[in-house]
Amino acid sequence: MKNNIRVLRAIKNLTQAELAELIQVSRQTINTIEAGKYVPSTVLALKLARVFTVPIEEIFELEGDE
Repeated sequence: MKNNIRVLRAIKNLTQAELAELIQVSRQTINTIEAGKYVPSTVLALKLARVFTVPIEEIFELEGDE
């Protein structure tokens, strides 16, 4: 699953640590999601959408057969 978290963070001028604090996860969680190594839960995806004020589909994109 591809994601645009890094780009959206840059637009909002947020560090990984700041974003993590806003959605109550560790900075490492944000890092692994950005790297595509971890697919967040629905609740976490909704929290990200709320912070960035965009639909989930603008944050995450399925790849290939996913």
